[in-house]
Amino acid sequence: MQLIANNKKSGFSLVELTIVVVILGVLATFAVPRFMSSVEKTKASEAFSYLSQIESAQARYNAENGRYTNRLNDLDISLDRPEFFTISGPYSSNWETKWEMKLTRNGASSGYGRYTVVFDQDGYNKRKSSIPSDLAPAL
Repeated sequence: MQLIANNKKSGFSLVELTIVVVILGVLATFAVPRFMSSVEKTKASEAFSYLSQIESAQARYNAENGRYTNRLNDLDISLDRPEFFTISGPYSSNWETKWEMKLTRNGASSGYGRYTVVFDQDGYNKRKSSIPSDLAPAL
């Protein structure tokens, strides 16, 4: 019986593994910021959805009572508090003609920092809001 030596080496060389790691690093460099931006846009849309519902309920309340309310419990809706935002308001200097409410992003925000979304009797108040324009939905 004759033994045959097998000199074949299997596996990847160090150079091949290094090239794969570099390629994955380059791909991650482009993919992660886009992913984080998408996640933050989703969180920002929570603020717009919440305040939009408040705006509609305030309009209905005003139509029925001739003034806006300073208590969210008086509105004809039931909303869960936004998970990623701190609520300020509603507040006003004249409840018969106007109101305003602000949500402030709390916690980490994927590099965007703290920002606010402000709604009033006319809807989204771009002038008083500090949300980055690439996070704000097209209204």
